[in-house]
This record gives sequence, structure tokens and C-alpha cells, in this order.
Amino acid sequence: MTRINLRPIASPMPLGFYAVAIASVIVGCLQLGVFEENAHRAVAFTILPAFVLQLLVGVLAFGARDVLAATLMACFSGTWLATSLVLALAPPGGTAVLGVLNLAFTVFAALMASVARAKRALWVVLCVAVPRFAVAAVANLSGVAWLGTLSGVLALVLASTALYAAFALMLEDMRGEQVLPIGRSGPAHHAVEGDLSVQLRNLERAAGVRRTL
Repeated sequence: MTRINLRPIASPMPLGFYAVAIASVIVGCLQLGVFEENAHRAVAFTILPAFVLQLLVGVLAFGARDVLAATLMACFSGTWLATSLVLALAPPGGTAVLGVLNLAFTVFAALMASVARAKRALWVVLCVAVPRFAVAAVANLSGVAWLGTLSGVLALVLASTALYAAFALMLEDMRGEQVLPIGRSGPAHHAVEGDLSVQLRNLERAAGVRRTL
């Protein structure tokens, strides 16, 4: 007889969304000129914890068998690390390299958004992240000042969206029911509202159980 043991964990997504919100606020304020011109290194050190936190969220999300959330949070983590290092060390050509990185992340986020609609909180965050990173990419590559300002505004919008998602998910976890609307549908809705048999359906085909990935 084969036994499959499941180990429940707390949802790491509120932590992941809070990390997105905090780092986005700091970077957005830098782009909007709230900080002094020589504050780049301080900003780099401030957003560096977002790399660690979101990497942790990604690892935990893989353990919770949510490959979509895990992939997104791990890639967000790498983006924060790269941004932090470039801001802190100011290497030659760093701004242009960040522009290409932001452009690549835009494409990645758009692809993720195309398959994440059922996970509405994640999908909305991605829909805001796509234009934010797209504008940031163009601003980095072109050096146009007003695009940097627009990127800062979009970063604050992204922070607000992620903050709402984090708070809604945390309230839901604490009270055992949906308090603020998140808009789950399809499999994401059944994952929360369905019984245990729904969760165990096709478990033998899940990564970690089947022979190959």
C-alpha cells in the first residue's frame, strides 16, 4: 500500500504581497523624487529584504503545490535583488541593464497573467505590475524623466493593490471565511470552498508524487 502524506502550512501569500507593496513604495518614492538624489544606496538596502522574504514565499509556495504563486514570487525576488545591487553599486550601464530586466519581467508577468485569471488577487496584482514594469523599462532605456515619474506613480498603485490582496488574504485566513472580496473562480474557488476530496483529486499526478517533473 502506498501512502501520500500531506503537510499543511500557513499561506505565505500575504507575506509575499506585503513584500511587493513595501518594496514598490520605496522604489516609487525614489522615482517620484521624494528622497534626496544620493539616496540610491539607502533605497537598495531597504528593498533588499524583499528579495529574502519573497524567496522564502516562493519556496513555501512550491511546498504548498502552487507553482503559479511560487514562480511569480521567486522571480519577483530575483528582480528585487538585481535592482538592489544595481542601485547600491551603480555599475557602468546599470540603468540600461535594469531596463532590459524590467522589460523581460514585463513579458513574464503578462504570460503569468494570461493563466492566472482564476486566482483573482494574483491576477489583479499582475495586471498592475505589467504596465508598471513596462513603463520602468522604457524609462530606464530612454532616460525620459516623465516616464520615470509615471513609473513611480504606477509603483504606488501596485503597492496599494498588493496591500489590499495581502490584507484580504490575511483576514480570510484568520476568520476562516472570505471577508473582503477577492473574486476567486474555477479551480481557485473550489480549492477554498470545496471539500477534502476536491483537494486530493488527481494527487497521484502532482509533482513530488509522480516519477518525473
